[in-house]
Amino acid sequence: MAVQTQNLLFLEEWLRNKPPPSPSSPPTSAKTILQAWSDLRDCLQTQTFKPQYLSSLLTLRNSQQSLYVADPQAKLLLSLLSNPNISLPQSSLPLLLRLLYIWVRKSSKPSSALLDSSVPIISGALSTCSDALDYFLVSEAILLLGSLSMVPILSESPKRVCLDLLCKLLDEELARAIGLCGDVVPEVLAGIGYALVRCESTYFGRIFSSLMGIWRFGPCACVPHGVMILQLMEWLVFGLINSRFLERIEFICREISEFRNRNFIRFAVVMGAAGVSRAFNRTAPSGSVKISFQLRKLVEDSIDAVAGELVSKMGDFSSLSGDFEHRLLLQCISLGLARSGLVSFSAPALLCLTFALLIEIFPLQSFYRRIIENQDGSSAILGMDEVKKHLDSVLFKEVGAVTGAFCNQYDLADEQNKLVVENYVWNYCLENYSNHRSAALLLRSSQKELLLELEKIAEAAFLMVVLFASSVAKHKVSSKFSRESQSEASVNILVAFSRVEYLRRVRLPEYSDTIRRVVFSVKESDLACISFVESMPPYCDLTNHQGSREIQYAWYEDEVQTARILFYLRVIPTCIERIPHHVFRKTIAPVMFLYIRHPSGKVAGASHSVFVAFISSRKDNQDDRVLLKEQLVFYYIQRALEAYPGITPFEGIASGVAAVVRNLPAGSPAIFYCIHSLVEKATLLCSEAVTRERNMWKNWQGNSEPSKKMLEFLLRLVALVDIQVLPNLLKLLAQLIAQLPKDGQNVVLDEAYSLIAESDDVTRKPILVSWVQSLSFLCSQKMAIGGKREAGVISRQSYDTLRLNVTSSRL
Repeated sequence: MAVQTQNLLFLEEWLRNKPPPSPSSPPTSAKTILQAWSDLRDCLQTQTFKPQYLSSLLTLRNSQQSLYVADPQAKLLLSLLSNPNISLPQSSLPLLLRLLYIWVRKSSKPSSALLDSSVPIISGALSTCSDALDYFLVSEAILLLGSLSMVPILSESPKRVCLDLLCKLLDEELARAIGLCGDVVPEVLAGIGYALVRCESTYFGRIFSSLMGIWRFGPCACVPHGVMILQLMEWLVFGLINSRFLERIEFICREISEFRNRNFIRFAVVMGAAGVSRAFNRTAPSGSVKISFQLRKLVEDSIDAVAGELVSKMGDFSSLSGDFEHRLLLQCISLGLARSGLVSFSAPALLCLTFALLIEIFPLQSFYRRIIENQDGSSAILGMDEVKKHLDSVLFKEVGAVTGAFCNQYDLADEQNKLVVENYVWNYCLENYSNHRSAALLLRSSQKELLLELEKIAEAAFLMVVLFASSVAKHKVSSKFSRESQSEASVNILVAFSRVEYLRRVRLPEYSDTIRRVVFSVKESDLACISFVESMPPYCDLTNHQGSREIQYAWYEDEVQTARILFYLRVIPTCIERIPHHVFRKTIAPVMFLYIRHPSGKVAGASHSVFVAFISSRKDNQDDRVLLKEQLVFYYIQRALEAYPGITPFEGIASGVAAVVRNLPAGSPAIFYCIHSLVEKATLLCSEAVTRERNMWKNWQGNSEPSKKMLEFLLRLVALVDIQVLPNLLKLLAQLIAQLPKDGQNVVLDEAYSLIAESDDVTRKPILVSWVQSLSFLCSQKMAIGGKREAGVISRQSYDTLRLNVTSSRL
C-alpha cells in the first residue's frame, strides 16, 4: 500500500487527534531502557515474574515514541508469552502485546519466520487468558493482530489466523467489554484500519461491518469517536486509491449506501461517508485513478438519507432537547459536511446544518435560560467548567468550517428552503439578544468571568450571522428580485445586525460590505425605512426591564441594549429623508432624547447626529416637518445644555445648534431660544471658571475649559445666523463680554477681531466691524468708570446707573 498521509507510524495516535503528551519528567534514558530489557531477560532465565518486572514493561511501553524493538527483543517477548513455566499477571499481557506492536510497526525488515511464529503464540496467550473481557487486553490484541495482517511478508495461513481471531474479538460480547472504556477506541479503530488494508474480500466485509456496527453494543458514541471514524476512512480510502484497489472502494461505497439493510449505526455511516468523500476530494483530477461520479453520489446520498431521517423525526428545535441520539447525529452531520468539502444541495442537510449551528455549536439559549431561571432555583446552575468544556470541544473548534458548509448549502438552495433558514436565523438573533441582555445584567457584577466565557461563544455566533447575512444580501439584494423583496431582506438583515451588535469586536469586510449593500437598498424605499425604524425598541422598553427581579435596572448601564440602539442611531441618518415626520416624532425622538444624556460620548454623539440629520433634512410638504423641527429644538437645547459639561459632548451640541440656525426659517423663535440659552449657559460657565481659576485668561490658547469652547462657539455663530437674528445675538454677546473681567474682555475681543478680519461676508462684515469697535469702546468706558468707583469719586449707586446707561446707549 502507498505511503499514507503524514507517514503514519502509529495510526491510533493520529486518530486521537492529539500530539503525544509532553512528559513532566525528562525522557527515559537509554540506561533505564537497557535495564528494563535486562530485567525481562532475567525473568525468562529465572522463569519467575517478579513485581518489579511489571515496572520494566511500563517503562518500555511509555517510551513508545523513541523505543525501537528489534527481532531479538521480539523473540524475548514471545518467549515470555509462550513459556508455560512463567505465570504472567493479567496486567502484563496488554503491555507485552503493545511492545510486539511497536516491533511490527517500527521494524523495517522483520524476520518472516519470526512473524509467522508469533501468530500462534499470540493466539495461544489470548485463548488461555483468565479474563477475556479485559478491554485493555482486547484493544491491544486487535491493534496487534491488525498490524500483523498488514505486513506484506506475513504468510497467508498466519494472516488468516490473525483475521479470524480479530473478527472473533469484534463480536458482540467483546464489543461490550470495549465499551467499558472509551479510551481504547483509537486502538480498536486503528487495528480495524490496519486489517482492512490487505485482507481478503471474505474478511473485508466482516471487518467493515464490525466497524460500522460496533457501537450497537460497545462504546457510548460521541463526536470524538465520529471524528476518528472520519479520519480512519479518509486514511483507508486514500490509501486504496493510491494502491488502485478500486473494487474495495466500490465495496465501501455500496455498503455505506445500503446502511438500512446492513443495520449500520447512523452516526458511523455519516462520518464514514464524510471520510470517503474527503479522500475523493484529495485525489487529483489529473491523477491515474479516476473516481466516478456514481461513487461520489453514493456517499453524498448516504449523508443526505441519514439527514432526511433525522429531520423527519425531530421536526423542529423543540424535539431535540434531551434526545442524545438525535443531537449526536446532528453534530456528526454538521461535522461531516464541513470536513467533506463541497457537496450538492440537500434540503435535509441544510436544515441539519442550521439546527446544529443554532442549537449544538451555539447552545446559548440553553445556557441563558438556566442562568435566568436559576434566580428562583428552578434550574440547574450553569458552571464555568461546562462552558469551557464546550469552548474546547471538537464541534465548537470547527465552527468556521461548519458555517462555510452552511453558507454553501444556502447558496445552492431553492427560494422556499432559503426563506425557512432565514427565518430560523433571524429568530435566533431575536432570542439571543433578549436572553443575552438578561443574562448579562445578572452576571455583570457577581460572575463576570462566566459572562466573559459565554461571550466567547456569542462572538463566534456573531461571525456566523455576519457570514450568513452576507450570503443572503448577495443573493436577495440584487436585480433578480423585486424592489419589495430586496427591501424586506435588507430590513431583516439590519434588524438582525442590531441584535448582535454588542458582540462585534473585530472589523470584518463581510460586515461592512453587507451594511453598505442593505442600507443603500433600504434608503431607496419609504416603507423599508419606516419598517426599520419601527423595529427599534420603544422608549418604555428601553427604560424598564422585566427580565430580572433581583437587580435594580438602569437603562444607561445596559450595554447590550445600548449597543443595539447605537446601531440604529448610526443607520437612521442615512435614510432620514425617507422617514415621515410623524414616525420621527413617535418612534425616534423619544429614544434620541433619552440617549442624548447617555454617559458614553460615542452614544450621546450619535444621538446628536440623528438630531442634526433630521433638522437638515428636506422633504416635500415641509410645513408639518418644519413645525416638528421647531418644536423639538426647545427640548433639545434644554436637555443638551443641562448635561453640559459632563455628559453632553461639545461637538454634539455645536453641530446641533449649527444645524438649527442653518436650516430653520429665518427669524424662527426656536433660533432665538437657542441663542438665549447658549448665552445664559456661557455666562454661568464663565462665572464658575473665574471663581475656580482667576488666571484662566492668561492661558487662553492652551485652555480647554467648557466656558472657552462656548464663548468661541458663540463668536462663530455671528457668521451663521440670519440677518434677522444677528442683532439679538450681538446684543447678548456684548452684554456677556461686558460682564467679564478686564483680561477676559481683552482675550474675547481679540478673538472677535480675528474672526471678523477673516470674514469675506460683504453684507454682515460692516455690521460686525461697527459692533466690535463699539463693544471695545464700551469695555474701555466700563474700565474707566470702574476705576473712579474704586477711587471713591462716585458712589456705588451712581456707578451702577452710569454703567447701565452706557451699555444701553452703545448697544
